[in-house]
Amino acid sequence: MNRKTLITVFLLFLHCGLKAQTDVADSVRLDTVDYIQVGLLQAQDYAIAHNKSFENASLDVKKARVQRWQTIAAMLPQVDANGTYVNMLDYSTELGQTGMKIAMPSYITGGVTASIAVNGQMVVGALLNSVALDMQKITYDKSQTELRGNVTKSYVAVLVMQEILELLRNSYANLEKVAEQTHKMAEVGTVESTAADQIDIRLTALQNSIKANERNLKLATNSLRVLMGMNEREHLVLVDKIEDIMSEENVLVALEDHFVIADNHNYRLLEKQVELAKKNVHLAAWAYGPTLSFAYQYSTREYLSDKATMNMNPPHTISLTLAMPILSSGKRLAGVKEKKISLEQARNTLLETKDNLSIQDQQLRFNLANAYETYANEKNNIKVVQHVFDNTANKYRTGSASALELATASNDLISAQSTYVQAVLTMIQAQVELNIFLNNKR
Repeated sequence: MNRKTLITVFLLFLHCGLKAQTDVADSVRLDTVDYIQVGLLQAQDYAIAHNKSFENASLDVKKARVQRWQTIAAMLPQVDANGTYVNMLDYSTELGQTGMKIAMPSYITGGVTASIAVNGQMVVGALLNSVALDMQKITYDKSQTELRGNVTKSYVAVLVMQEILELLRNSYANLEKVAEQTHKMAEVGTVESTAADQIDIRLTALQNSIKANERNLKLATNSLRVLMGMNEREHLVLVDKIEDIMSEENVLVALEDHFVIADNHNYRLLEKQVELAKKNVHLAAWAYGPTLSFAYQYSTREYLSDKATMNMNPPHTISLTLAMPILSSGKRLAGVKEKKISLEQARNTLLETKDNLSIQDQQLRFNLANAYETYANEKNNIKVVQHVFDNTANKYRTGSASALELATASNDLISAQSTYVQAVLTMIQAQVELNIFLNNKR
């Protein structure tokens, strides 16, 4: 066996080895794919558990709790310990005119200080943090409702793309049979070759529409995966049907729900804004108030020498301080006035919002009712257009319809598909917006 043959055999062996290794790797990757089958409610719950943006909303609530405790802890006793080593480098001093020398040896001191200080601003600050915590909880609830709504919209978008793709593929299969028959008829001279060309054009248009919707389906699926917080090894399978979600019953339930203003997230947040503004007025007013502080200190000193010295360090000390502000040249007064103006603005915003919410409620209900009527019409229309296309295709096979009629039916089908998709998305958008407005978690 010559050298060239040996090299060829070696390269072939290496190629087979690499291919086998790649096949094993592909097999491992396929084995690690997790298929997650979810209905709409399961998809929403999965998103609540795994969506990172929503997790941040939960962390904001925890952070607000920590901040509140920081403010409260500042009013509780604070204890500090300290220790010091001092070396006087054998220095000594004389006591007055007596000529008595007093040694100043090295020593170690240790001490503990306990203190507490309270004023009105600290108390009001703790109340401010409590209001801020309530606002974070409301924001968390709002984020949860909005996330469920976004999952609903994305879930329905995937279902719509799947339904449209199925319709288009069926139409393409039927038109493909017609095209094959037309080409045979053109070959024998039964029909003109231009008829076959027209069918081919419509076939290409349908194929392009299928490819575009396949891309849209992938995009919609990936959007849903991102909302749900899925990783790359998890494959999503939807089990609900579009009829289960977009039914007249669901629409009627949403339309019959009464609007309770106290349940509206935005209104609740504005109420807390007013409460927060009130607390800020109190906080500014307490700048005139006193600060009371109490401190206890224990200290000890241990000399590192037997030489005679004097220890004038008292082991226990207690201090009580009352500090009262006197003059700030109008700074505190201006601060109170500013907070009162902010309170008036917050109240005006709350009243304006209260008046607008009833109008918004009526508008959202109108939008949903109108969107549902449009959806129902377009749903029926696409069935009719699909039926017309199938009949026209059958008539064309028997010679009862022209190529122009078939092309027109194909155009109508693609147009109806686009209108239907828009009607579905508009309706689900209207339904989700009303549910968020009413604070319905569905």
